[in-house]
Amino acid sequence: MQLRSTLDSAIERLTAAGTGSPRLNGEVLLMFTLGCDRAYLYAHAERELSADEHARYQSALEERARGKPSQYITGHQEFWGLDFLVSPAVLIPRPETEHVIETVLELARSLPRPPRIVDVGTGSGCIALALAKELPGAEIIAVDISAPALEIARANAARLQLDQRVTFLESNLLGALPAPSSLSAPFSISAPLGGKATRFEGPGPLAQPAQFDADSFDFVVSNPPYVGEAAPEKVQREVRDFEPRVAVFAGESGMEVYRQLIPQARERLEPGGWLVIEIGFSMEAAVRDLLAGWQEVRVTHDLQGIPRVVAARFASLAMSS
Repeated sequence: MQLRSTLDSAIERLTAAGTGSPRLNGEVLLMFTLGCDRAYLYAHAERELSADEHARYQSALEERARGKPSQYITGHQEFWGLDFLVSPAVLIPRPETEHVIETVLELARSLPRPPRIVDVGTGSGCIALALAKELPGAEIIAVDISAPALEIARANAARLQLDQRVTFLESNLLGALPAPSSLSAPFSISAPLGGKATRFEGPGPLAQPAQFDADSFDFVVSNPPYVGEAAPEKVQREVRDFEPRVAVFAGESGMEVYRQLIPQARERLEPGGWLVIEIGFSMEAAVRDLLAGWQEVRVTHDLQGIPRVVAARFASLAMSS
């Protein structure tokens, strides 16, 4: 069967299945099957597919027609101009999340030194690794509750040659970092899943290679889960059925992670440090309420005009007096 007619048939099949953007999906999966770019598809429209190529393409189409995201079929997703490996263990990076990167880069310009950053719920590592690329001197820790997600993040760090720049740590939010109140007592935390083997030893400042006090971050950044268990219809079927539930849903209302993360961030930020978080649709007012007492609350809208990223500055009592 010729390439052109194969693609036409695929578009019809995906359209009948109710798949969004059927032509784009058909092209992406055909490029994946043939290992080629879009220009090749249209320059070689009369090319005959081999029996093996046809079978593999039909298998990919079958997965997509039943709702599996094309990114999980191909194993790749672009974010911030970088190619990330993805699997069902991690949330697929979205273009809207690039506003988190933009916000951090803008705020980091005012710092007198490279920033110290912790990325909470790193998933594929897309936020931490994009920031590592753009901020060569930054010290970055990326945490996630999911060990399989951290394995994907580690692989992405190695592929992008940023594995010496980011330390990965299994943690429920910031819980695995030592509490600021415990800094006078010795502590030791290993990060066996990290891009480099890291031990945080005490008392006092965290030892090499990550030079942090537990409460000395310039930025806490996060794209947390924010869909409520009570409203699963708010997300597309393919998100609900295929993406990791722990990365999508956050308690009954969707606000639970924000309620935990915001106080934790306040404890771990330097005076004048910033919390930068992605938020869900219609959550701006509720998140602002949780940020009572913070300064310079800023909201970034996405290209559709939807409030997407909230940044807030932590000020100590000394600074605010």
